[in-house]
Amino acid sequence: MLFKRVKPLDLILATAEKKALKRQLGPVQLTMLGIGAIIGTGIFVLTAEAGQKAGPGMMVAFVVAAVVCALAALAYAELASMVPVAGSAYTYTYGVMGERLAWVVGWALVLEYTIAASTVCVGWAGYVNGLLASHGMGLPDFLRVGPLDGGSFNLLAFLIGLAITLLLVIGTSKSAMVNTFLVLIKVLALTVFIVLALPKTQDANFHPFTPNGWGSPMGGIGVLGAAASIFFAYVGFDAVSTAAEETKNPNRNIPIGLIGSLGVCTIYYLLVSYGAIGSVGAQPVLGPDGVALQPGTPEMAAACKGSEALVCSKEALAHVLRVLHHTTWGDLVGAAASIALPSVILTMTYGQTRIFFTMARDGLLPGSLAKIHPRYHTPYVITLITGIFVSLFGALFPVGALADITNSGTLFAFMMVALGVLILRVTQPERPRSFRTPMAWVVCPLAVLGCLLLFFNLSTKTLVVFFAWAAVGLVVYQLYGVRKSHLANGTEPD
Repeated sequence: MLFKRVKPLDLILATAEKKALKRQLGPVQLTMLGIGAIIGTGIFVLTAEAGQKAGPGMMVAFVVAAVVCALAALAYAELASMVPVAGSAYTYTYGVMGERLAWVVGWALVLEYTIAASTVCVGWAGYVNGLLASHGMGLPDFLRVGPLDGGSFNLLAFLIGLAITLLLVIGTSKSAMVNTFLVLIKVLALTVFIVLALPKTQDANFHPFTPNGWGSPMGGIGVLGAAASIFFAYVGFDAVSTAAEETKNPNRNIPIGLIGSLGVCTIYYLLVSYGAIGSVGAQPVLGPDGVALQPGTPEMAAACKGSEALVCSKEALAHVLRVLHHTTWGDLVGAAASIALPSVILTMTYGQTRIFFTMARDGLLPGSLAKIHPRYHTPYVITLITGIFVSLFGALFPVGALADITNSGTLFAFMMVALGVLILRVTQPERPRSFRTPMAWVVCPLAVLGCLLLFFNLSTKTLVVFFAWAAVGLVVYQLYGVRKSHLANGTEPD
């Protein structure tokens, strides 16, 4: 049942203290962590996908997605400051709505983190392939993209996934200095793009503004369909909350990291999308029937053969600069993306290991998955398993399909967090809240409605994948978690 096996928040905090991570992150590091996780494939690559779905109206899509994320961030900030432990939405749901729903949320977070890492692998491969091709060293077409995108096997996406996995196993992910440096590279690349593209904008490129209209439920097209996809561009701010257990003064610093990183990225995204649309245009490619083709389909791949349209590009921002005759700068932006995007793969895979770590600590997954390497002191078993799947998904599926699947799991988790805030306001009104969601009874219902709006504007195929994944998760829970749960058996770890 829904509220069966609710783990008291005090017990969650006590359990974390018994097997705690060192608190060493401050507000600046958290904000940089959030920016590092957010700025990635969403803006560097999915700008083209959003253009195919909404045309110039993708600017509105960026705003819609940002508003939904901001509402969810305010809810996240309250729960993260109340329960500053690893586990993100999974932990919050466990403490509010019970074990079964917490398991479903944790299972859905696999879509957010693992599939997100695969998505960035594909985005990175697009930029590196573009750089190689611009210098006459391009790979053959069948090794550049997966089978649904006109190729056979995305070799570079597969290799970068494996490389990041090995780095995580040996512990490279722990270098905050490296992460900060890569974040600065990404921000610098976006700044260069904005400076070069904005002066080239023309009013004519914004007409028609919404060639595909607002879209329809489960259609995956139009402004709302683009917002449901471009939502991926903001996924990652909640990675800040997964680091709550490693944060100094989390009651103050977690809200700063969440809202600060989201605000910085939103400003950049609006400027970048305006520059891309205004300088080269972003009208969708139409099929024989005059209807916009769905991105990530064989029909779209065929229509884009040899096309210079922005919506056909696998390296959107570098492509725009090359079209504007800034070839060198285009190559530099492509190089910056190639250098910096792996940090997002690293952050997402790292976040996934923290989710699994917490679920194993609760007994819902086998403890062997969180086994620590004797030399590198990292959870190498679950890291290797996760990394193999990240690499294979990246090699076989197109970037848009992976992003939409990621979004389905993320939107579900965000809804649970917003509901959790309201339930705790009723059930535990006396519990200290160093950060309170402003106007919670307005903000949180709007967050839930916004997430539902985007969720049901994903494509039918994406929703089928989500519900099938959830069903598999419930089977796994019934076969293992329901019996092995530390909470149910009174076997909380020492």
